[in-house]
Amino acid sequence: MVLPTFGISNSLLAAEQIYASYSALELSISVTTLENYAKTGVINEDLAAYQQYLPLQQLQELRQILLNRVKVSPVVVSQLLYTPQGEFLLQRLARVIKSSHPEPGFNTLRSALILASAESGGLTLLNVLRKYPASSIRLDVAETLEIATELEKLVNQTHLAIAAVSQGSKIEAATIKQPNLSQLPDLQVPGKLKSQKYTLKFFDSTRNRLLLTDVYIPNVQNNAPIIVISHGLGLDSSNFQYLATHLASYGFTVVVPNHPGSDAKQLHSMLNRRTSEIAEPSEFKDRPLDVTYILNQLEKDNQSDSRFKGRLNLQQVGVFGQSLGGYTALALAGAKINFEQLEQDCQPAALQNTWNMSLLLQCRALELSISKSGKDYNLRDERVKAAIAVNPITSSIFGKAGLSQIKTPVMIVSSSDDTVAPALSEQILPFSWLANSQKYLVMLVGGTHFSTIGNGNPANQQVALPADMIGDASQARRYMNVLSLPFFQTYVVGKPQYISYLNAAYTQSISSKSLGLNLVKSFNTTELAQLLDIKGAKPAKKNSPTP
Repeated sequence: MVLPTFGISNSLLAAEQIYASYSALELSISVTTLENYAKTGVINEDLAAYQQYLPLQQLQELRQILLNRVKVSPVVVSQLLYTPQGEFLLQRLARVIKSSHPEPGFNTLRSALILASAESGGLTLLNVLRKYPASSIRLDVAETLEIATELEKLVNQTHLAIAAVSQGSKIEAATIKQPNLSQLPDLQVPGKLKSQKYTLKFFDSTRNRLLLTDVYIPNVQNNAPIIVISHGLGLDSSNFQYLATHLASYGFTVVVPNHPGSDAKQLHSMLNRRTSEIAEPSEFKDRPLDVTYILNQLEKDNQSDSRFKGRLNLQQVGVFGQSLGGYTALALAGAKINFEQLEQDCQPAALQNTWNMSLLLQCRALELSISKSGKDYNLRDERVKAAIAVNPITSSIFGKAGLSQIKTPVMIVSSSDDTVAPALSEQILPFSWLANSQKYLVMLVGGTHFSTIGNGNPANQQVALPADMIGDASQARRYMNVLSLPFFQTYVVGKPQYISYLNAAYTQSISSKSLGLNLVKSFNTTELAQLLDIKGAKPAKKNSPTP
């Protein structure tokens, strides 16, 4: 779907020859020769002639760089590279890969990146070179090695941080006096309650927002606590139907809004070039306000709508969100937009040196600057008693000052192979900034940014992602069911018996080989800084995937 939409065809001219510059030299190598070397490690006669210029160690490093794979879908690549923020990454990469002809410039590199990400082998430098729509390419080897060193350092630091989370989880598990786990109810099994789903239409005239909202009401007579689920960019309410039905079967009323400025329709508009932005800056305030508005309307309807009959408990509310929905959940829990941090991190020089794609999106929030509006954007909703943020973006939009404002219990879920919102910068380090003691960090080892997302409704024009971009999705969704249920039972409903599930010992007991599961409750900034400063300086391990 993506390639024809952007006018990109697989029949485009492919690069055949590479002119690799290194120091004062320029070496001519065929793409086929480079491809054979990358795949086999065998230096043929054509490549052997250049060994005197490129030492064996650097040739081996170049081979690894050619094969390193970024786990990202062509949809995400297209979303990013057709936005103004994507231009920053293209400028950075254009220093390394250049067409032998002055035109068509960025369009050439952009096409190669999208085509390469759609290949079965995924987005690798080798695939980019193979898909480059020009007969020849100029490759700056020194720049390539420099960027690879940066990425390896980042990967190595991420691996060290994830290993520290894993080790911390083992230590915490060993100190817990856990009850007999076999005697605890199996929360993977749906509850006994049936639920009815309604799709309600709310219209906030002050913001001109039509909010189509799915509401799952369990068959209970007493007041049912509320869980709001906020979807991520390019998704809609259908993606978390699996979680909504599971929570409803245990007595929660589940509310799943469609955020109109950052849902599947917005993605479709961008793919059809009706907009160049993934999301408008206003989404950073409108999404939390969507939830608050819907809760306000439900308070009114709870008394007047025969479908509710006074069964909704609007004073016991929990929020679950993924990606931008994770941001939404944290904002509702009390995190404040940190314009000072954004000003610091979003300078052009800083952006051109970043590999954190989520930072490019976070910087959009600068257009909501306090100086323009006179508002401080306190988006907290006092009714929210607990929040779960899965793969959230946090590092600059909130920063340490913004996240430390959260006083309610929080669970942050991170994925080790997340290339959209990297685990280290967006979840692990930010978790250490949370000041309240009721906090949990969950790590999906082997998970990606897309693992917890359910299958959307094809009628909603969602683009299907390749299976290897998602990982073990069924296991990831089971984890979300099993962890969100006791978290909300404990901190929203106030049932202390469920806290037995919220510890490292329990998560290790249900962890699978295909998708590891770790949980820690303590991980401070000092420990993390020491870890990265002392161990991060060591050479990165070979065969590390790019972040």
